Amino acid sequence: MKFPNDADGDALHSLYKDGLDFKKIQSVDFFVAVPDKATGEELSQVLKEEGFNCFLEQDDETEEWACCCSKRMLLNYNELIKIQNKLNSLSKPHGGYSDGWGVFVE
Repeated sequence: MKFPNDADGDALHSLYKDGLDFKKIQSVDFFVAVPDKATGEELSQVLKEEGFNCFLEQDDETEEWACCCSKRMLLNYNELIKIQNKLNSLSKPHGGYSDGWGVFVE
């Protein structure tokens, strides 16, 4: 299987090499960095209205805030990029930005 030569493609390639089933729906976590808790709470509501399951989280070490949004989907490069672009568009007016994604591998 071929993947684009960028960070998202590298992540998908690594998951593929680890044996993750790309034909099975996965719970993908998308992270949106936000400047503070109040902004994160506001943005979480916006993202929930757009169909994302979200919760706000603060990193214990850096104390930075992030909206963690999950979506059940097939792992597909173009769809991952599309969702990250949508998250960027929705979060930019709130001072936030899409900050990656991940999949829990058992």
